[in-house]
Amino acid sequence: MKNYQDGNKDNRDARGPPGKYDLAARNNELYIKYYKGQNIVPEAEWDEFYATLQKNLPLTFRISGHRAQAEELLNTIKGKFFSNMLNVKVDGEIVPPPKNLTWYPNELGWQLDLTRKIVRSSECFSKLHEFLVAETDCGAISRQEAVSMIPPLVLDIKSHHKILDMCASPGSKTAQLIEYLHSSCAPGRQALGFFSKPSLGE
Repeated sequence: MKNYQDGNKDNRDARGPPGKYDLAARNNELYIKYYKGQNIVPEAEWDEFYATLQKNLPLTFRISGHRAQAEELLNTIKGKFFSNMLNVKVDGEIVPPPKNLTWYPNELGWQLDLTRKIVRSSECFSKLHEFLVAETDCGAISRQEAVSMIPPLVLDIKSHHKILDMCASPGSKTAQLIEYLHSSCAPGRQALGFFSKPSLGE
């Protein structure tokens, strides 16, 4: 793993812990003016709405692959990592434990409310972060926003379906769609359907 303590962007690996960096501004007057002009959010609720937009997104991931492999990996994560994350304190405050996304099937979707500071300060969370990076690289885990996991679920994909994905970037949802296409096949059978996405520039 690279050393990027100097904060030089050329030496950074986006998957690892950060060195020195500047936080992006989270206040944009043009943004506020535009959305207030749409009258989507009542004025009395605006401050709460805008404060929510400024919060960090949680780290969410799903375990991919075939059922037996997914169950084995889930048991490893729960037994080797999650079991050590109960009542962990950083700066005197308890870190929220991993949260199962109950609407995702078979306990394969999870949420972690982590900050970079927690990952750096806690050995158990740091080890989990390294594990997730490694498993993401080999395709066993997909670090994917929870909202992106929903469309493939509600489509109820079968092995004979023909799927055209008009929003196929960066690819985590695409991989999920293809998994579902093949997972509904009987053992030893191939999917009769297919997946397609527009080519770059079309």
